[in-house]
Amino acid sequence: ANALKSTLQLENGLQIIAKGQVGLYEPRGDYQFIVSRIEEAGAGALQLQFEALKQKLAAQGLFAAEDKQPLPEYPRHIGVITSPSGAAIRDILQVLQRRCPQIPVTIYPVAVQGEAAQGEIVAALHRANNDRRELPCDVLMLARGGGSLEDLWAFNEESVALAIHDCQLPVITGIGHEIDFTIADFVADQRAPTPSAAAELVSQDRAILDQHLQRSLQQLSRQLQRRLQEQQTLLHNLAARLHTQQPENRLQQQSQRVDELDYRLYQALKRNLTQRQDKLRYLSSALQRQSLHPLIRQYRHDLHQLRHQLDALITQKLDKQQDQLQIHAARLDAYSPLATLKRGYSLTYDKKRRLLNSVKQVKPGQTMTTQLADGTVESTVEQVQRDSF
Repeated sequence: ANALKSTLQLENGLQIIAKGQVGLYEPRGDYQFIVSRIEEAGAGALQLQFEALKQKLAAQGLFAAEDKQPLPEYPRHIGVITSPSGAAIRDILQVLQRRCPQIPVTIYPVAVQGEAAQGEIVAALHRANNDRRELPCDVLMLARGGGSLEDLWAFNEESVALAIHDCQLPVITGIGHEIDFTIADFVADQRAPTPSAAAELVSQDRAILDQHLQRSLQQLSRQLQRRLQEQQTLLHNLAARLHTQQPENRLQQQSQRVDELDYRLYQALKRNLTQRQDKLRYLSSALQRQSLHPLIRQYRHDLHQLRHQLDALITQKLDKQQDQLQIHAARLDAYSPLATLKRGYSLTYDKKRRLLNSVKQVKPGQTMTTQLADGTVESTVEQVQRDSF
């Protein structure tokens, strides 16, 4: 009864494995074999082998989700391991050409079924992993078209599973059809139901990339415009502050202060020198009445030393005042609008000497004066065009 429920279609020449119970029909001496389970020879054994390997690798952690690598969002180079003549490679290349024709593709040709398939697939995985410096693939596709369990068996080999797990490139599988599952699918970083679907997952649609680029360019343009507006406002504020502070008047006041200090120093030194000269004349007159030639020579020497010290003091004081004047002049020059103009900026005024900072303040036919670093330019507005950002 159980055998009748089997979905296996029996036909002549089909090799099967039947499980049941042997009985003896005594009246005629005939033996009977009552079948309770029936399956195609080979397929059942392979399925058991598949399940055993799946449990073994799962216990070793080869299917762990935390070890899987994410696929790159924008791959720059794609590697494909598959048969060079099968339908899978044609489907993959067609999808990649449609979605991202600019991305280079490296094909690692292998047999995808038969005795040689297992070794070639493992070798291709190792080669792609070792080529990542010379051929820097971002992602690796392992693919083939549909087939029976026996046809897909190369992708159920333990050596292939270990090679996928050891690969440092993210691996995506597209093996068979949607209902087909292989050991390679469980080990891979991501599984796609078909080769075409795998190609879809590793590629970004060119139209989506163009939209993303346009959004990025618009955002950059807005940021640059906002930055430019901030700098223009800052320049306008600095120009207004300089105009209010009147640096020319401050420089003139400092210069007058230096002149005054210089004059006062000169007068003080002159008085001191006059006093010493008067004292010297007095002493000289006294010495004329006395024979004090050694004392006269000493006083003359002292007078010479004092004159030398006085000259040095005057020079030092004047140098210090000159340095202070240069420091104040440099500070005032840093706040001067002329320094800003020398760096390539300009200031534009209307005929009433009002500073212009917007196209809304001018109209065609209006006369404007532009202040440059070395002079002014008179101009007439022919056209007003407002930028749109």
